[in-house]
Amino acid sequence: MNILILQASPRAKGSTAWMAEEYKKAAEAAGHQVTLVNVSRKKIAGCLACEYCHTKGNGACIQKDDMQELYPLMAEAEALVLAAPIYYFTLNAQIQAPIQRMYCVNKPAKVTKMALLMSSYSPGVYDGATAEFRDICNYWEAENMGIVTAKIDEQKTDATRQKIIALAGKL
Repeated sequence: MNILILQASPRAKGSTAWMAEEYKKAAEAAGHQVTLVNVSRKKIAGCLACEYCHTKGNGACIQKDDMQELYPLMAEAEALVLAAPIYYFTLNAQIQAPIQRMYCVNKPAKVTKMALLMSSYSPGVYDGATAEFRDICNYWEAENMGIVTAKIDEQKTDATRQKIIALAGKL
């Protein structure tokens, strides 16, 4: 299976980046092809709602930024994993931009499975992000493979690693 992981933490050695790497290792060990992209290092603007993509653009966004690198990866992905820290009760802006820029193609053509990895400093802050993820899965008609969260005392632990390995094993 062709898996794309969009990792959105600005902290290269942070908990979210660790979770994404652990998922990548587990999926590769199971024989899957995995591409991990740190979208926090990309320059991806938000959607302009200009509708160019649905008129003159024929599905192409008018903005020419680093999202151009992601469109072909999204088009070939069969599974999409979102990995993001929680900032103020929701997925951070770095993951929101690529999600919302998929508007131009409506949904990734081949994605049939999705998973979500989230880290936070605090417990009890995942509800908004979880609801958004479930809505995206439903809209894209992708199977929700599951969610792994890690609050401050669960980050970079063997218990969290095992949850991530189990999630990757669902593919």
